[in-house]
Amino acid sequence: MENSNKKSEFKHSHKPLVLSPYLQEDKDVMSKLKDKGKVLFFDTFELQLTELIKMQNPKRKLTLEELSEKKADFYAASEKNASENGKWVYYPWRNTCVRILEEADFISLRTLRNRYKITGEEQEQLQKQIIGVIGLSVGQSVALSLAMERCFGELRIADFDTLDLSNMNRIRTGLFNLGVKKSWIVAREIAEIDPYLKVTLYDEGITESNIDEFLGKGGKMNLLIEECDSLPIKILSRIKARSYGIPVMMDTSDRGMMDIERFDLEPERPIFHGLLAAYGAEEELISRLPDEGKEIMMSLLQFDQLSDRVKYSFGELGKTITSWPQLASSVLMGGAACCHYARTLLLGQEVKSGRFYVDLDKILNLNEG
Repeated sequence: MENSNKKSEFKHSHKPLVLSPYLQEDKDVMSKLKDKGKVLFFDTFELQLTELIKMQNPKRKLTLEELSEKKADFYAASEKNASENGKWVYYPWRNTCVRILEEADFISLRTLRNRYKITGEEQEQLQKQIIGVIGLSVGQSVALSLAMERCFGELRIADFDTLDLSNMNRIRTGLFNLGVKKSWIVAREIAEIDPYLKVTLYDEGITESNIDEFLGKGGKMNLLIEECDSLPIKILSRIKARSYGIPVMMDTSDRGMMDIERFDLEPERPIFHGLLAAYGAEEELISRLPDEGKEIMMSLLQFDQLSDRVKYSFGELGKTITSWPQLASSVLMGGAACCHYARTLLLGQEVKSGRFYVDLDKILNLNEG
């Protein structure tokens, strides 16, 4: 997520500035940041380097003297002054600058606890993948899980909306982000976890005019995760993804429902598993939404499979509530499930098309009441 225009750009909506302390241009930028007098600087490079050295020597506990010797060897091998090692990352929205390891060492250390659950070869394969996420309520949990596991080389995220207070029953963020675009919030949080990850924003959302760019510009997407509220975009994104041979995943958060459409393996597969076949040709579905939108939505959700409380909530729309309920526990579980199946699919495991449920109430034979 490095910014190419380092001299002029100090305040970006969502991108950090990654600076090399041994380059004169970047030293000048650092000087300007320090001259501002309001930027906080955090240098934990030695702490990270200590952990890196311990990671590289797992067979026994190193003494303080041995650690010091290995640090000296590290700096000597870098052929740079100790203060010129690593990168400084400036986060303009936080007015904060943090020193971190160089990219290869940073990735190796940050993914250390993935090892053997995700092999080294698999981690490298995942870093070549392009994933798209449309809709950043449930999608936020998906995107952050993917980023934490480092399951992509590029993440394209799309949402036109800004954060409302009522979103915060399920979106993990702070009150200072109220009114901020959801796409910026997600991109910022990913950058604060790992500034070396590439995140591409579509902060005006997905439309008919930009969906081809979203799916294909800079390389064809390997997986689309659709989590938006817009019925036209749900339909359009699947028709387009199928034309590109891109698999689609969706989690509705109710009853832990996961939906997988392997358009990469089944190019003739009907969208939504054929649940909308009764409404005519797929290309005409969007034009039918003004008259039959509610019926189409109920069909694709399989109304009879919804939990009793969500069924009841649909009868309250426009009366006592403005949108259907979603809980943090369900959204977080859905984000984790999407991340898990995204990773397994992208690594070539046999993830089949279909719709299934990870229903926590059913597992213990509970009744919502």
